[in-house]
Amino acid sequence: MQATLNGYCHDKFAGVRDAFASNFADGSDLGASFAMTVDGEYVVDLWGGYLDEDKRQPWRQDTIVNVYSTTKTMTALCALVLADRGEIDLYAKVSKYWPEFAQNGKADVEVRHFMSHSAGLAGMNGPLVAADMYDWEKMTSLLAAQAPWWKPGTQSGYHAITQGYLIGEVVRRVTGSTLGTFFREEIAAPLDADFHIGLDPRHFDRVGNLIPPAGGNNPVTTGDTQSIAARTFRCPPVNALDSRTTAWRRAEIPAGNGHGNARSVVKVQSVVANGGTAFGKRILSEAGCARVFDEQSNGPDLVLGTPMRFGMGYGLTSELFPLGPNPRTCYWGGWGGSLVIVDTDARVCLSYVMNKMGEGTTGDMRGLGLAMAAFAALA
Repeated sequence: MQATLNGYCHDKFAGVRDAFASNFADGSDLGASFAMTVDGEYVVDLWGGYLDEDKRQPWRQDTIVNVYSTTKTMTALCALVLADRGEIDLYAKVSKYWPEFAQNGKADVEVRHFMSHSAGLAGMNGPLVAADMYDWEKMTSLLAAQAPWWKPGTQSGYHAITQGYLIGEVVRRVTGSTLGTFFREEIAAPLDADFHIGLDPRHFDRVGNLIPPAGGNNPVTTGDTQSIAARTFRCPPVNALDSRTTAWRRAEIPAGNGHGNARSVVKVQSVVANGGTAFGKRILSEAGCARVFDEQSNGPDLVLGTPMRFGMGYGLTSELFPLGPNPRTCYWGGWGGSLVIVDTDARVCLSYVMNKMGEGTTGDMRGLGLAMAAFAALA
């Protein structure tokens, strides 16, 4: 059965529409969405395919799915908003806001180390079970007590799940609100963005179940079971099928359980693409947006096993990972393939969100191919 594709695509971006259709034609995608803004205006907003492997339920305009680590860009934006307001100093010690965190060799850890995956807390000593991730107090208390796995600030090591609790607890200590609540009230609601960190059950009927990658329900890790990478993905334990449960959806896991679609991801991240303003709302100052490009680390990542360049909360384009033609480009993606790219030079934001998960934790050619088609059209 051929997938039905819907939505809008400006004629200039016909190549994007063709690439989107090709992903369905060759079986790479089952259900997906892609959206793009230029100067804060949608030029592409496409969706299509199916929610289920039996191809009985269509992917609709308002379908949302778990986007895993694409959520991190939303969490980072919350911290950037508070920094812009002068409520958080990204270069201050974490203990200024969260005194208990200073335990066990972490007295000099700064907020920016959370933003750049360089705090030395990529994973947890455990043991933990999946249900522990739904217990905010337990997770943050354990992280506050834990010693770092390497000297903070010296090197990045992707904080796959822990980053959300670390940034989120600073946000909670400063504002009195959970990260999900702050995001909803201060960012999503003003922009009318259909993105959620902690999903109300009234939205469950719109959620598509993720289809785990063929290689298994867990993120791929190195064969060395004692490596930082293996320990990161082992504790806390992540299983793609957990994303289908009520407990996962309702919890606030700000590094990994945001629910949305390409349209809503772009609606929020267009703020960064356009100097702090999107869809008639100012969320950040221009200087607040520029903080994204304050490079914090640049070199081999202890978890991802490849050189990474991190700014404040976002990956930054580099010679090894050229995520666009322009230097002031930031990005991140989620396990299985979701992706957002923000080119502040061209004032472009684009995102790809899908339900059929690809292999690995660093994306695949479905989203990258769409991005390449988009930038080719702009050129």
